[in-house]
Amino acid sequence: VERDAMRRCVLDEGKRLDGRATTDIRPIWCEVSPLPGPHGSAIFTRGETQSLSTCTLGTKLDEKIIDEVLDQSKMRFLLHYNPPFSTGEAKAQRGVGRREIGHGHLAWRGLKGQIPTDFPYTVRVVSDILESNGSSSMGSVCASTLSLMDAGVPIKAPVAGVAMGLVKDGDYFTILTDIQGLEDALGDMDFKVAGTKKGITAIQMDLKIHGLTPEIIKEAFAKTHK
Repeated sequence: VERDAMRRCVLDEGKRLDGRATTDIRPIWCEVSPLPGPHGSAIFTRGETQSLSTCTLGTKLDEKIIDEVLDQSKMRFLLHYNPPFSTGEAKAQRGVGRREIGHGHLAWRGLKGQIPTDFPYTVRVVSDILESNGSSSMGSVCASTLSLMDAGVPIKAPVAGVAMGLVKDGDYFTILTDIQGLEDALGDMDFKVAGTKKGITAIQMDLKIHGLTPEIIKEAFAKTHK
């Protein structure tokens, strides 16, 4: 009943669960240097999703060593994502779960191309999710951009990220900007896009229907850019 009511409101009236129009973004609040200790820090809040990002600079001795069968290299930009306490996952902190790996890698991929190749420091960013209701990975991208700038890292361009949703009934569909948790759970798509003014740096999509049309993809990209 809840799923049908949500979808009918979106498709028939253009209204969402929290009263927003389909293109509205939730209120944004952010602050840099909230913590005195790290080289850089920032809080980014969008609606009920909040990330506290810290940036630490190290030497070449802090590089991550990659030792795989076909890849022996070193990594100078690291991003770690810590969400369990914000989503009620009260459990012993042993190995990192798939969710932490996936969300962290998405944010890392969105930002890694903006670190200058001649920057001499190893950079480690940690995104602690203090509150989660829709796309904490994209909140991590925004907060991490701010913390990198606060630490004095000369990034090529600021990166922002947003999650788009979809409600589709037959040939009729509506794209939702900046979805929250229930719109992800009851909708048809969670389409995350991170990028600069010039272009896309990372995308990731969860799809709950059979296939997308070029029209849907084109409109989703246009609205993320806006």
